[in-house]
Amino acid sequence: MSVQLSYILLVAGVVVAGFSQVLLKKGAMQEHDSLFREYFNPFVISGYLLMFVSVFLNMCGIRGVSYLNGPMVESLGCPLVLLLSFLFFKEKITCRKLAGVGCIVAGMIIFYL
Repeated sequence: MSVQLSYILLVAGVVVAGFSQVLLKKGAMQEHDSLFREYFNPFVISGYLLMFVSVFLNMCGIRGVSYLNGPMVESLGCPLVLLLSFLFFKEKITCRKLAGVGCIVAGMIIFYL
């Protein structure tokens, strides 16, 4: 497997994991009349299925990259979730959230220096 394909698989895994978190939050925001329906609704089931796909993509992608670079790609999930939360849930992007994401991005940059 080529290194480029490995990075594509890792980034795809991060994107799929971000969307699975959106689905899980959407399922958690709804009111349910029973404990069974709370955990077995379409949003939650779809979210967990996407998380499984994400794990599979990450396992395939990590095989072709250095062990130092895999976690760096995974850390892109934090800014992605912030963006998806803004787009789908209209959550405010506060200074604290930006500072947190900034620390993550700064850590990635420092790591590669």
